[in-house]
Amino acid sequence: MFYIPDERIEEYIKENVPYLDLTTLVLGIGNRKGKMSFYSREEAVLCGTEEVIRLCDKLGSRVLSYFPSGSVVKPNETFLEVEGKAEELHAAWKVSLNILEYCSGIATRTRRMVDIATKINPRISIVTTRKIFPGTKELATKAVVVGGGFPHRLGLSETILIFKQHLSFLGGLSGLLEILDEIRTRACEKKVIVEVENLEDALALCKGGVDGIQFDKVSPPELKSYVPKIRGINPAVILLAAGGINLDNVADYAKTGVDALVTTSVYFGKPVDLSVKMIEL
Repeated sequence: MFYIPDERIEEYIKENVPYLDLTTLVLGIGNRKGKMSFYSREEAVLCGTEEVIRLCDKLGSRVLSYFPSGSVVKPNETFLEVEGKAEELHAAWKVSLNILEYCSGIATRTRRMVDIATKINPRISIVTTRKIFPGTKELATKAVVVGGGFPHRLGLSETILIFKQHLSFLGGLSGLLEILDEIRTRACEKKVIVEVENLEDALALCKGGVDGIQFDKVSPPELKSYVPKIRGINPAVILLAAGGINLDNVADYAKTGVDALVTTSVYFGKPVDLSVKMIEL
């Protein structure tokens, strides 16, 4: 289960129908009974059907059948059918399609990355950043999970991830190393992860007792050479690769030996090509 509050579902409806559907009103078709069917024009990993069901229910229509999020839909396959008045169906139509197309796009791209990476390294994880368009975090995060990925961090309150921007206030890496034991004591139930761009910094942090190292924009060949040197100091240290990882290079990064690949790319791309048919009953 992925929790999205009713307030958010109401917001999706309100954005689409701020007062009424003027077109349906002036056509005089609002009370006519009908059925709306959603189908895909391509193979895809579905995501968002549960939210669409809740949305349709709030508008008064009735879901007849559906495929749950995570299902793989084939071209021209119907995966959701809804029955209700024309005014209910038209109020749900576009907002539902938008949710399904965008979420399924993220889920499909995530699944492709996971499949490629885990075929090479079954123990590797695909994790996604917080670089999500504001207001879409719930749906985007659900889509990643449905696709087999995992959120890298859902917010600043969740994990300790130290960037060079933090080091600017600490006197650089040496300043961080001086207080690393204090940090680990202060947040003893959390792992301390630091982002670096080179092997020298990674080795210094590993010797200093950091829990994890995130490499930013290090090429796959370089990273592959770094991993055994770092593991030689601490075999249990968590290693992550970040920066420009996408479908084109995920296989190369999966071969490096790191524990996880951090990506933003799944959020950006073409929505899945879905469509809707309506008939009067």
